[in-house]
Amino acid sequence: MTHIVVLGSTNMDLITYAPHPPRPGETLTGRESRTTPGGKGANQAIAAARAGATVSMIGAVGTDPHGPHLRTALDQAGVNTDHLRTMNTPSGTAHIVVDDTGGSAIVVIPGANGTVDHLAPGDETLIASADTLLLQLEIPMPAVLAGARAARAHGVRTILTPSPLHPLPPELLAATDLLVAGEHEATALTGRPDSADAARELLTLVPEAIVTLGAAGVLYATRTAPDPLTVPAPRTTPVDSTAAGDTFVGALATALGEGRPMHESLRWATAAASLSVERPGASASMPYRQEIEERHTA
Repeated sequence: MTHIVVLGSTNMDLITYAPHPPRPGETLTGRESRTTPGGKGANQAIAAARAGATVSMIGAVGTDPHGPHLRTALDQAGVNTDHLRTMNTPSGTAHIVVDDTGGSAIVVIPGANGTVDHLAPGDETLIASADTLLLQLEIPMPAVLAGARAARAHGVRTILTPSPLHPLPPELLAATDLLVAGEHEATALTGRPDSADAARELLTLVPEAIVTLGAAGVLYATRTAPDPLTVPAPRTTPVDSTAAGDTFVGALATALGEGRPMHESLRWATAAASLSVERPGASASMPYRQEIEERHTA
């Protein structure tokens, strides 16, 4: 069984369902609100665990009432939380508006995630024991860099999700094996509005790149085959796209860690993401391995 370590954020998601995100000065009446565990790091950890990987989480929660709930959600998903710190500060929160098309707009308050600016004792040893390290950008960059350096030093595959978008230090790019960007991030990083052109341009930064296209699937490019490969997504009726990208990354890391070929891994991960958008919430929407297998082979 593949071992994945996630170094990243843990948030409580405060979700509102409304016709569209409110415009400046506008007050809307929403349909429903939910409070559910999230955060890009925790989402990817839960997605990978449900997909069948052994997963460990490095991050932080707060001493507020959200903290124990966030830790419990990871524990119940089978994620090892021995390296999840508890800090004397509020936990991170994400304030999400989901519109009638299933699209989402998100504001993140870092909270305890902002204290994760270094590797704590034992974190590097944990990373060294992994097959893959998953990184995002909802914790301070010094910790992301330290994690990437540790993974490179120990021969651990590093997959980076450059979200929320920040300037990417050359040292981080040099230690990244695979970058998984949404269309917006890919364009912002490369200046290329066309997704295929952006995927090719990303190869000047990293050896392998994926651009996720939502309902259209994903593009994959590598320096040995720079013309992007398109992998379509299964047809689905979206309810909530929150964490679809994190579901994709967690499932992809699991499949690659099991030695599946890249094309099959991409199809498996897009199947997982297509299941997640059919359900409300972030971590609550993530499918289990059997569900992924059934859609993958359908």
